[in-house]
Amino acid sequence: MANYSKTDLFGGAIVVDLPSRYVDVSDLRPVPDNQEIYLDMDGFSSITFDLTQRPDSVATDEEALKLHLEDILDSGDGAKVWYQKTACLAHFPEQTPAYTVFATTHTLPGENVEARRGQLTPVFTGLLVTLIRLEAKKTDIVITANVPHIRGNYDEGNLDLEQGQLGALLDAALAHQDRIYRTFEVKDWNLFV
Repeated sequence: MANYSKTDLFGGAIVVDLPSRYVDVSDLRPVPDNQEIYLDMDGFSSITFDLTQRPDSVATDEEALKLHLEDILDSGDGAKVWYQKTACLAHFPEQTPAYTVFATTHTLPGENVEARRGQLTPVFTGLLVTLIRLEAKKTDIVITANVPHIRGNYDEGNLDLEQGQLGALLDAALAHQDRIYRTFEVKDWNLFV
């Protein structure tokens, strides 16, 4: 079980519990003002909080989720969406539109992963993407858990996505997602002006 720490995002305008072993990427390199990125200092996983303008080009929340997911994915990633469902965040009104999607990107057919092994090329990457739609603030919040699976970094025998066995790395990411849903709270709504 992971230890969590209350973490200020966007200068304290948002607070959330994050795994204690995750570090703020902005301490290592520049990060855009509309993003907060936290990296697992003991692995390769990360969690990104992205504030985006609500797209005018979509008619439904489902289309917005698809648009944001396509923005995250590279069209050549061999992506597969495993599920999409509504999300419930404890510190938001019940009627706030919120959705989650679990997708994976796989190595493309013909890519020689073995030849690129020294480059820490993932066999696949699991993505847990949450979209929170704030219509009155004309803002979408996109929270992405990025979970690369690099050979030697996970137990391949405990992983079978087709059978619902997500393995330790994705199980941990789901636990982090659950904690985020319970603790993600906007303290200063003026962030979204």
